[in-house]
Order: sequence, then C-alpha cells, then structure tokens
Amino acid sequence: MTALPMPTAFDLPSDGGGKDLGVFLPMANGGWIMSKNAPPLDGSYVYNRKVAVAAEAAGLDFVMAMAKFKGYGGDIRQWESSLDSVVLMAALAEATSRVKVWTTIHTILQNPGVAAKMIATLDRVSDGRAGLNLVTGSYQGEFAQFGAWPEGVDHDGRYDLAYEWIRAIKQLWTQDSVTLEGKYFQLENATSWPKPVRQPFTVCAGTSAKGMQFTADEMDAIFLSGGDPVKLGEASRAAKETAARQGRFMRTYSMMTIVFGDTDAEAQATADHFRAGLDEQALQGMLRAYGFFDTEQGGKENAFVEKARSTFMAPYVLGTVDTVIDKLTDLFDVSGTDGLMLIFPDYLTGVPLFGQEVLPALRERFPGRVLVPSHG
Repeated sequence: MTALPMPTAFDLPSDGGGKDLGVFLPMANGGWIMSKNAPPLDGSYVYNRKVAVAAEAAGLDFVMAMAKFKGYGGDIRQWESSLDSVVLMAALAEATSRVKVWTTIHTILQNPGVAAKMIATLDRVSDGRAGLNLVTGSYQGEFAQFGAWPEGVDHDGRYDLAYEWIRAIKQLWTQDSVTLEGKYFQLENATSWPKPVRQPFTVCAGTSAKGMQFTADEMDAIFLSGGDPVKLGEASRAAKETAARQGRFMRTYSMMTIVFGDTDAEAQATADHFRAGLDEQALQGMLRAYGFFDTEQGGKENAFVEKARSTFMAPYVLGTVDTVIDKLTDLFDVSGTDGLMLIFPDYLTGVPLFGQEVLPALRERFPGRVLVPSHG
C-alpha cells in the first residue's frame, strides 16, 4: 500500500487571546428549553442544515451535535426524536466549507476501530474540519435498552475504558498498524486508512476528578458547567493546571443560552414565559436519565434540579444586543475561558443576529484566533 499522509495537528497556542464561538445544534426535538411555551424545534435535518449554514455565514467557529438515543417524554416529548450525530455532521460538512464540524460518540457504544474510521472519514469529507466530542456514558437506561450498558463498570471504570478507547483511536489515526491488549479492547495488527487530513480536534465534558484528569491527559478542550463567571474561572484554572502538570495546554469552554430582546425587560419577559411553561414530566424524565433522584423516590432537590426548573438546560444570558455583549465580555474577562457553545430559543433568528451584532464586538474585544488548522 502506498503510504498516505499522516494527519497534521491543529495549532494549539498556550494563549491565543481570541475566543472560540460555536453552536450546539438542535438535533433533537425541543432544543434546550424544556417548556411548552418555547418555540417548537423539530430536530430535523432541514432545520439543522439551515442552522449550520447560518453559523458559517455568521462567522462562527464550529457547530456541534450531541448523541442521544432516548428522550425524556412529557407533553413536549422532549428529545424523543434525534438525528445520528456522525451522519448529521458528515452531511453538514458537505453543506458548509469553513465552519468546524464536531460530532459526538459514546465510548461504550462504538468499537474504537469503527470510531476511528468514522471520524477519519468525517475529516476527509470536511477537508480537515472534524472534531470529536467524547462521552463516557452516564445514562444507564439509554444504553440498557440496547443491551449495551457495561455491568460492573462504575464511573471511574468508564474513564479507564475511555483511556483505552481514545489512545487506540489516536494510534489508528497515525500508525500503519496497531496491536493492543487492553482490559476493554483488543486490536491485532489493526489498520485504518485513510488517515484524517489533520488530527481531529477532541473535547470532553469530564468535570469529576477522574474526568478532568482524563480530559487533561488526552483531549484538546473541556466543557465546563456554570454560568457564574467566578465559579467558572475557578473550574477553568483547575482544568488548565491539571493539563499543565502533564505538559499540555487545554482549552476550556462552557455553554450559554442567549435570549435576545429589544429591551432587557422584554428578554426577561420571554424567559419568564418559558419558565411558566415548564414541562414537569419531561423534567422528571431528564432527572431519571441523569441518575438523579426524583421526588417520587423520596430524594431531596439540589442545585441541579433547581436550575433545571428554570426550563433552561444550560446557563443563559438575557437582554438586548448591548447587554449580551457586556455580559459575555464579563464572562470571558473574569473566567479566562477560551470559548462558548451557544444555544438559542430560535436558531434561525438568533444565530444571524448574534453574528451581525454580537460577534464583531467580541472579536474586537478578544482579538486573535485559536482554531486555525495547521497546513504544515
């Protein structure tokens, strides 16, 4: 076989200055607002294609799709219909030419040999724009329905599995053949061609002690939770310090829902209208899926449940364009994080408005780009 070029890596400067801004695609019905009063999102390919094209036109850096296999129910039937993450991103790679396309794979559902080829193919289709969001799996009911839940493998064990999984994939992306005798996976003179055009960008949301160590050891970026700039900054510094101890630089991201209004009061009224339509049954379905108690089981509500009751499944910023600019500037200034993945109640109005009015101000305030691929 004629040797094909090995993938080159993304440039990963230790402090690029600029911020990576992307969109969390609404590839499951209902989006990320668990309300009967939210704009209806059908999770269709047609809608997601429009969102991806709009994100590219707006000048955003990436679009990302989660992977979901079981919804939460309720009157709104939250997330009961969802697209396959890898297939969706391959299709969107053809519909776009610049924006990065990040897909999601659960390590307990895909053999690393299969996953390596899937992501390499996505990278070829997109000409080096592929990214991989790795999820170790915490939704037992979601995977048990397929007989795919690894009994006896606890939280830390799933990260041990993920170490083997991602290291096998990286070797398959860069080596002619791979032999691996692991606890969870075995490869015997395994080959995977073609290689990616570039080393795909990798990200994980592992925020437990074990998860953060795994992400710092193996991934390019971590998704952190929390909309409070001070607490987010503490988590970001902890993540970066964990990576630095391994001689690595790791980006830190968070998610944010943007609710625009012609006035701050109007945006607040919109959020209040969403809250008034909370689908309680869908909320209980989500809590059960995440392994949290529900009140029927005699548990006590905690901060996560309290936040979920806002109907927003991610932190949010409300207000006029100027207010949103100021709040996101403050978030970045205080937290020192490297980027945001954005959610909108209505993407087809929110994404263009963000691109036209908010993004130029953020680019001016935080110059420098850090997601430019290396062509070396």
